[in-house]
Amino acid sequence: MQMLRSYLFVVWLYLWMAICGILYLPTMFMPRVVTQRAIGLYAHIIRFGLKLICGIDTEIRGREHVPEGAYIYAGKHHCMLDVFIPFLVCRDPAIILKRELLMTPFLGWYAMSARMIPIDRGGTSKTLKAMVDAAKDRAAKGRQIVIFPEGTRRPVDAPPEYQAAGISAFNKALNLPILPVATNAGLCWLPKGARRTPGKIVYEILPPIEAGLDRRTLMARLEADLETASNRLIEEGRAVQAARGIK
Repeated sequence: MQMLRSYLFVVWLYLWMAICGILYLPTMFMPRVVTQRAIGLYAHIIRFGLKLICGIDTEIRGREHVPEGAYIYAGKHHCMLDVFIPFLVCRDPAIILKRELLMTPFLGWYAMSARMIPIDRGGTSKTLKAMVDAAKDRAAKGRQIVIFPEGTRRPVDAPPEYQAAGISAFNKALNLPILPVATNAGLCWLPKGARRTPGKIVYEILPPIEAGLDRRTLMARLEADLETASNRLIEEGRAVQAARGIK
């Protein structure tokens, strides 16, 4: 039964992506903030579908820690949902994303309209410089730079693999506070596959890390903050699932 619900949710996810993508096409010719709000509405639709179809609650904690103006949003990355949460937290997010996603119908179109920051996965010094230059441009406009420091989706029990190059380059070039965002989303939404497991997904916004730390100190602090909070949320989520008799 749960797999049936999971497949129904996948239909919901992409059907509403198409519906919103078509209905909100005019927003691509409006100020960027309108496009951002349209994406935020789709994020709410995803959350509603998770609750309605899959029995998955979602919660965002710690909004009091969100700074004003530009900052670097550094999130733990478990699943596709993580990419949409910044639109419910940030005023004007600029997400670092794979360039090939720009070719995706609807998702890619809106990413281009909202002036996200596409990068090549090659990881060359030229790629890094282009990413930093684009982030400087967006931050100068008061936007929030969204990056997932591990670079790709990771299962909840996988050992952390933080990529220091991108986040430390931003830290050095932008001189902005870094906002860590922990999650246990992978308990309910696996990095790959269609299965969705009932439970409670929590995103916890942690106190900002001050700008200007050296690379070693920054990465140690960021990893400690994100891993400690995410592991706590994972244990909390497992307790919720156990109380509901969910395996």
